[in-house]
Amino acid sequence: MIWGLILGLALAAFALAAFVLKAPRGGWEAIGAALFAGIAGYALQGSPGEPGSPTRAAEAPGQDGAAMVAARQAMTGGQVQGQRLLIIADGLARQGQFGDAAGILRGAVEANPRDGEAWLALANALVGHAGGTLSPAALVAFQRAADVAPENPGPPFFLGLALAQSGQLAEARRIWGELAARSPKAAPWQADLAQRLGALDAVIARQSGAPTAP
Repeated sequence: MIWGLILGLALAAFALAAFVLKAPRGGWEAIGAALFAGIAGYALQGSPGEPGSPTRAAEAPGQDGAAMVAARQAMTGGQVQGQRLLIIADGLARQGQFGDAAGILRGAVEANPRDGEAWLALANALVGHAGGTLSPAALVAFQRAADVAPENPGPPFFLGLALAQSGQLAEARRIWGELAARSPKAAPWQADLAQRLGALDAVIARQSGAPTAP
């Protein structure tokens, strides 16, 4: 029975990375190989008969800085003209230099605490710097971005993504569901959000053992 559970969790992890977090198709083979290596390692060294202990959620696939910046700009309108620090930080984030980007963005929000775009970029940079996990500092930045621009879909969308990457699937589902419910049907991000919600629901259903919709 334990091996059925392990294989089920491996399939759920693959589905989360491939369909919810939208890892590039070219990276699917690497994700599958990593999961297979983990199962093989457990087979050699694991002790399924012994009591379990809490473990950290599996790390998310490497963060694609260029895709992160492009997605944020597409969702928020990309109003970065004249925001020198944000432009510089975006350039660093595109190259995967999330720590440096976060340092610059801290200066941007200190200079203008009402800059919701900079707060959101800071939150994303902190998530990228943490390898895809949601840190307390990133959560604060997401909240500040939402407080400054409550109608902006970017903060809840990327917060939901960070929660999903951190393994908090139910909370991610709640936030994305609320965003989908209040967004206009013709919003350009609705189709992508609906696809992600469907994939996330499938992963949650597999983990809970509930049947998925055909």
